[in-house]
Amino acid sequence: MTEIKSNAAGSSVQNEPAYVLIGKLQKTHGIKGEIAMRVITDYPERIRAGKSVFLGEDYQEWKIQAVRWKNALMLVTFAGIANPEDAAKLTNLEVFSPTHSLPKLPKGQYYHHQLLGLKVWQKDELLGELTEIMETGANDVYVVKSEDAPELLIPAIPDVIKEIDLEAGTMHVKLLEGLRD
Repeated sequence: MTEIKSNAAGSSVQNEPAYVLIGKLQKTHGIKGEIAMRVITDYPERIRAGKSVFLGEDYQEWKIQAVRWKNALMLVTFAGIANPEDAAKLTNLEVFSPTHSLPKLPKGQYYHHQLLGLKVWQKDELLGELTEIMETGANDVYVVKSEDAPELLIPAIPDVIKEIDLEAGTMHVKLLEGLRD
């Protein structure tokens, strides 16, 4: 879904990052201070005039003045940026949104940052911790690491993922035959 970043302030939810990556600024466009953004979110409709986003590693808040699409890129104008020289100073910065402003997902769907760090169990056996999510064409693959076992790749499919309990910090799975040697 999206890459996650956290900061020292953090989120009010344990192990949840304060910000999620939603885009990356690229080159300036035109003479009025627009800058192209490669959008990295499943919810681009939330990026609109009047909303604030946070730029760069220090998460500086910037208010969006206008947005419009040009092919696959979103052209963004920020308040206080009126020329290409000022817009160029923002080139290559990552664009973040606060985690608390993410839309609620339907039951049974989760953001990647909610799953990272879960303890993965098969029956009474702790398999390890979910440390990474690989996005493939068909389904996500969860990378589970343990100190005393090799890395485990688990397909994120209903036949394997039996239960996710965010409050308990656990995921219960039923591994397919041959998945683990």
